[in-house]
Amino acid sequence: MTEVLRVGRPAPDFTATAIVDQSFQTVKLSTYRGKYLVLFFYPLDFTFVCPTEIIAFSDRHSEFTALDAEVLGVSVDSEFSHLAWIQTERKMGGIGDINYPLVSDLKKEISQAYNVLEPDAGIALRGLFIIDREGILQYATVNNLSFGRSVDETLRVLKAIRHVQSHPNEVCPVDWQEGDKTMIPDPEKAKTYFEAVAEP
Repeated sequence: MTEVLRVGRPAPDFTATAIVDQSFQTVKLSTYRGKYLVLFFYPLDFTFVCPTEIIAFSDRHSEFTALDAEVLGVSVDSEFSHLAWIQTERKMGGIGDINYPLVSDLKKEISQAYNVLEPDAGIALRGLFIIDREGILQYATVNNLSFGRSVDETLRVLKAIRHVQSHPNEVCPVDWQEGDKTMIPDPEKAKTYFEAVAEP
């Protein structure tokens, strides 16, 4: 029986061909064990919203690596399409060289495993998943096709995940940013937080 995709459970493993520094390489989810991983799906190469997302994540890749995280992009295109897109200048709708791998999901098995495949169109919705060092899915969000995601929000959530995993007696409240107050999930101890943020 297929494992249900759900936060708090192991992320589905996969093996696929990816473009890494303009060369074909085999990537496995399991090889990222020990690091955080931002795994995001996008509909198609040579489209419109997709390059803006891919370039934005690439331009800020160092912010993810500083948090001991890697990034993987996935679409149902072939590795040859990925390579051609990378070799196309940004001013011509390409993405140029990027700082993380693009995975080919030509058989659509990865998109199906992560429940982002839009069956009528045969492409992936804009799913984004954050997987922790132990391979456990900690965060999942899916956008429809016509609007992009936020690098800032992805980094914010990644920092929150890292914080609560390194401080297991704390939780992060709404819109938590690194350095903000957290709370202890206890009826009495939580009052310290609520008193601190209450309006005068």
